[in-house]
Amino acid sequence: MAEQGEQMRVTPAARPLNPRVAALGGGHGLAVSLSALRRVTRQLTAIVTVADDGGSSGILRRDFGVLPPGDLRMALAALCGDDAWGTTWSRVVQHRFSGNGGLSGHAVGNVLIVALWELLGDSVQGLDWVGRLLGAHGRVLPMSSVPLDLVADVQGADPTRPGEMSLVHGQAACASTTGRVRSLSLIPADPPACPEALTAVRSADWVVFGPGSWFTSVLPHLLVPELARALISTPARRLVTLNLAPQPGETQGFSPATHLEVLAEHAPSLRVDVVLADRGIASESARPLEKAAGLLGARLVLAEVAMRDGTPRHDPRLLAGALAEIFEGE
Repeated sequence: MAEQGEQMRVTPAARPLNPRVAALGGGHGLAVSLSALRRVTRQLTAIVTVADDGGSSGILRRDFGVLPPGDLRMALAALCGDDAWGTTWSRVVQHRFSGNGGLSGHAVGNVLIVALWELLGDSVQGLDWVGRLLGAHGRVLPMSSVPLDLVADVQGADPTRPGEMSLVHGQAACASTTGRVRSLSLIPADPPACPEALTAVRSADWVVFGPGSWFTSVLPHLLVPELARALISTPARRLVTLNLAPQPGETQGFSPATHLEVLAEHAPSLRVDVVLADRGIASESARPLEKAAGLLGARLVLAEVAMRDGTPRHDPRLLAGALAEIFEGE
């Protein structure tokens, strides 16, 4: 392994590849990954966490007994094309109602998805119909066929007792805790995986984790037993895209290497082929990052994938170029 990671020179234009890719995560992190990956392949499946219990998703989940639709909606919007149809529908499904009425705060896409679920009685069919309406460049699936709850073991959730361990329930609470998340579990502990998601993982050429909220968007997939077994046994190559900065609360104080160490702790049997990190973020910590990547059996690739305005956000076009180069080289 190179001393400072494998340096890559990439351009925003993706090469004409078409691998079968399963991308796992949730929220804004998965959305940027999908926005990049749809520029690289036409065979793309998003597998989305379904543990959100806050905001519009939490309300619809409680009121209708359905999967939380918010992260699924964001994934569908990210798969919209750059033409007028795609950009318009992406804005429509992401639009939130204002005012003080019953729809205030709800995203149009959340309501549309729940309506199709009620009409069709099938979560996967409903998402497929929304995807067709949007002209989505890929498919969106839930990681489980039932809504899930996250439970975190947190150290120092009470700032006055920094060494005390406590349980924090719910995705929203886990994401905003001021303590240090030490481990994560699901309720129910053995939920049914979405069958179509298992098929997508087993038939993929590449499985992509991250970027995203580490404990609430990335790791939950490895806590669904059926899905974890598929992720470990799939013949696909596996890639982890690292975050550009720690997330306040959830991963406050984490180095890039710490993210990988936590992944290895939660999934000791998971082997990874490539860890992709931004060159600017990782250059000062390449050696410990390479060591952490080695815990997963991965090689470290450094590339320019961050927005050039100084904000800790991935540039979808630069990320697409980096992913295309990796896919072509393997």
